[in-house]
Amino acid sequence: MAEDLSVRFREASEAVKNLSQAPDSETMLKLYALFKQSTVGDNTGKRPGMMDFVGKAKYDAWKELEGITPEEAMNRYIALVDSLVAADKK
Repeated sequence: MAEDLSVRFREASEAVKNLSQAPDSETMLKLYALFKQSTVGDNTGKRPGMMDFVGKAKYDAWKELEGITPEEAMNRYIALVDSLVAADKK
């Protein structure tokens, strides 16, 4: 099962690169955070300084997922990518 999840996760991470249009900024942050939680685990780094707006947004999005297992993050990532792919086909 875990191997199947890893395969689906890799496929989803490739599928998101092939969308005809890039997702909006909020969705990109969700994808980033879910990917990092899936591959690294909890965010243990230091929050970027006040002038690093993008870095802070990424840090905060990832930090919100603290405590979620990598498997749950992978499932959420796959579900989000699946919804984006489905919307892209319309």
